[in-house]
Amino acid sequence: MLPFLISKIISMFVLMIIVFVIGYACIALEHPLHINKSATALLLGTVMWVLGITYLPEAHDTLVEQLGEVAEILFFLMGAMTIVELVDVHEGFRIITDKISTTKKTTLLWIISIITFFMSAVLDNLTTSIVMIALLRKLIGDKNDRWFFAGIVILAANAGGAWSPIGDVTTIMLWIAGKVSAVHIIAATFLASTVSIIVPILILSFTLKGNVSRPEKAVENAHRFSISNGERNFVFFLGVGALLFVPVFKTITHLPPYLGMLGGLGVLWIVTGFMHKRRPEKDSNFLSVNNILTRIDTPSILFFLGILMAVNALQTCGQLAALSASLDKIPMAEPGKYYLITTIIGVLSSIVDNVPLVAGAMGMYDFPMDHYFWEFLAYTAGTGGSILIIGSAAGVAVMGMEKIDFIWYLKKISWLALVGYLAGCAMYILEQSLFTK
Repeated sequence: MLPFLISKIISMFVLMIIVFVIGYACIALEHPLHINKSATALLLGTVMWVLGITYLPEAHDTLVEQLGEVAEILFFLMGAMTIVELVDVHEGFRIITDKISTTKKTTLLWIISIITFFMSAVLDNLTTSIVMIALLRKLIGDKNDRWFFAGIVILAANAGGAWSPIGDVTTIMLWIAGKVSAVHIIAATFLASTVSIIVPILILSFTLKGNVSRPEKAVENAHRFSISNGERNFVFFLGVGALLFVPVFKTITHLPPYLGMLGGLGVLWIVTGFMHKRRPEKDSNFLSVNNILTRIDTPSILFFLGILMAVNALQTCGQLAALSASLDKIPMAEPGKYYLITTIIGVLSSIVDNVPLVAGAMGMYDFPMDHYFWEFLAYTAGTGGSILIIGSAAGVAVMGMEKIDFIWYLKKISWLALVGYLAGCAMYILEQSLFTK
């Protein structure tokens, strides 16, 4: 009887992995299968938890906790998307787009990458990606060109977030847990993160030719009402201020970032409501948050929900912990062993969420603050997710907003992300070898 029960438990453990791989493949093959990725993700998340509770009945107690963690990301995403849409509908991004006159692809590539890289360090990679996609829609008319630049936005946003203590969820985790200090993580990973985006841009600078076509200016609003320069600038700076306030809010209150994001949205909602109360009802309704909420990409939010719940099921039932433990058994001396482990974790973070992988590493190792392992982990977990489009929050957001195909990204962008990622790894290891001599 006991051998039967053991084999049943092991088979359920393995079955969850198989189901996750099948679901992941269906998401990747969304277009050939004609099955929406959001529907697949929701079904995958449900099935994974059904199997998880069958395998580990006590996992039921953690389901609400896991849903709460996922909900934090979803509400953050929804708040950020709404603020960006509100600025966009008031034509606020013209402050930036009107100053970018070039249509040359290589020049625009450098401009977009630099803006994204540094903005991501100040905001975070998810918020920055949402803002930059809104900008790209004003700058690039052709869908294929915009997809390509959106892919580079993912690389730059994740690279920029990796060297900042507030730029990525994983760096925030390491910073709050006392694994890294703010000043040290910036000094230790900035060069590696910079190399990870500079290398792909340099490659493209020699291969990317031609100009982008600007989108036709929308005339929908012009026939009905006009937005003054004062209103446009005011909403832009208020919206950007709300986004910038989020990390400040977290630092001051120690509350989750989504509360700061929702608070900022509340302020914008009230202020813009007063701004437009004298306009005709039809115009004020068009500019209101009520209308903007109907334009939010709900399928992308549901995709987030499904895929994160599926990964959390693997985390709760021990598959990710088993993966971390198996990595620790690599027969190699220090520091090479830990360089290899963190490099592998970065690659794996493009397949499963980097948060549980980093959480698992934090639970396994007890290195002191600012140890090279934590620094390198911040870099690899932050930038490795760029290798696949659903390997990071920024990638999933961009995928949903622009409806980018998984296979297209795999063919066009993944190899650039991998080359940049490995170049950054090499740079960090080189820095360490020179620094420790």
